[in-house]
Amino acid sequence: MTVETVVFDIGNVLIEWQPERHYDSVIGEARRKEMFAAVDLHAINDEVDRGAPFRATIEKAADDYPAFKTEILMWYFDWIKMAAPAIPHSVALLRALRAKGIRVIALTNFGIESFEFAETKYPFLTEFDKTYVSGRMGCVKPHSLIYEMLEAGEQAQPDRLLFADDRQENIDMAASRGWQTHLFTGPQGWAKRLVDEGLLTMEEAGL
Repeated sequence: MTVETVVFDIGNVLIEWQPERHYDSVIGEARRKEMFAAVDLHAINDEVDRGAPFRATIEKAADDYPAFKTEILMWYFDWIKMAAPAIPHSVALLRALRAKGIRVIALTNFGIESFEFAETKYPFLTEFDKTYVSGRMGCVKPHSLIYEMLEAGEQAQPDRLLFADDRQENIDMAASRGWQTHLFTGPQGWAKRLVDEGLLTMEEAGL
């Protein structure tokens, strides 16, 4: 089926998202492992991705776990250092698709404030035809509702959507709804898939 719209995830597709790596560089691997064993920071971040206020949510977690208060607050104050760097080849693919007149949208688990901040650091995030941000939508991948909301917003036939995401569970839910999917493991593979779909030439895809 012909692809009419390409859907990008953002974290680990367009921007690296490796909080553990940042913590290791600042507080050391041993302290980071101790903290993550005691505090489920990713689950707390899921609350932000569902629309909870970013700073207040992290500050509450810091108060709840005083032994790691300073480190937990880094999730807010050092957040942009964790969401880094950009993945240049993926950004080039986004721009190449749009240059061809292909509709390109984003479907991302992202907090409201953190996404607005990210847009100031990564201008390419403003270049999508439309951006579906979980914090604004009140639900996150891989829950089916967020996919349903995108389909309604796009008035799209699911099989005309091609979705790239780095998490298997997010891909599986999209596939169950009839979307075409690509499990992102790196920009080279994504570029090849876009060529295979006839959306870009090898040169346009940077291959």
